[in-house]
Amino acid sequence: MLQRIQTIYLILAFVVSGVLPFVFPLWKAMDGKDYFFMVDMTYVTLFGLSISASLLSILSYKKRQHQFVLGRLNMIFNLILLGLFVYRTLNLSGEATVSEKGIGMFLPIVSIVLLVLANKAIKKDEDLVKSVDRLR
Repeated sequence: MLQRIQTIYLILAFVVSGVLPFVFPLWKAMDGKDYFFMVDMTYVTLFGLSISASLLSILSYKKRQHQFVLGRLNMIFNLILLGLFVYRTLNLSGEATVSEKGIGMFLPIVSIVLLVLANKAIKKDEDLVKSVDRLR
């Protein structure tokens, strides 16, 4: 059912991964130029995988186990993306031209929190269905 709370969390994770990277820059150079996620193909790929995992998870609402696994996979994609951002941040601090970190680097953290909440709700639904099956 699409009206469950985990669907709301998954839609929010989809928006955080799919829409907000176009709005918020990852970092800003000393010359004032904003750098978005399209700078590196690795970022584009990982954001694309996160978007597709969120969308597949939303559409597979009848298969709770499949939805749970896709949520975990999506968390892994976001953790890798966050690791790349942390690596990039550590490299930016040693530049000759000082640059400013953007709010776009924190989007994977928000997405991970939303995915954890969604997986928690999916697990709760799965436990409820299993407890009803025991009574039959």
